[in-house]
Amino acid sequence: MMLFRSTKQTGDIGEDAAVKFLKKKGYKTVARNFRTPHGELDIIAENKEYIVFAEVKTRDIRRDSKYGRPSDAVNKAKQRRIIYSAKLYLSKHPSNKKQRLDVIEVLKSEDENGKITVSDINHIENAFGG
Repeated sequence: MMLFRSTKQTGDIGEDAAVKFLKKKGYKTVARNFRTPHGELDIIAENKEYIVFAEVKTRDIRRDSKYGRPSDAVNKAKQRRIIYSAKLYLSKHPSNKKQRLDVIEVLKSEDENGKITVSDINHIENAFGG
């Protein structure tokens, strides 16, 4: 029996997987779910060269395939909110590092017992914002 998970629970699963993925790539997570009046930054991470503002989108590969790629949900309006939120973060936490706006797609599946498996993570570096 598949369990119904809220979008928050699904998002948390994806963000946890994305944090682990970034750590393996040499990034240190400095903030999660940074809220601003214009939205939320899912993950803020750094390596020696970059500060990265990552939007994480998680989809169930069986149930959500009709919605397209997870990154398709990061439309122009969402991009503007992320850019504005990143600027607010940097105004409070200045950094000399290069800045980058990434999207991390997390594809997961769930078996009949409710066990979740992350089947793929696609890290789109510099996904928008130039």
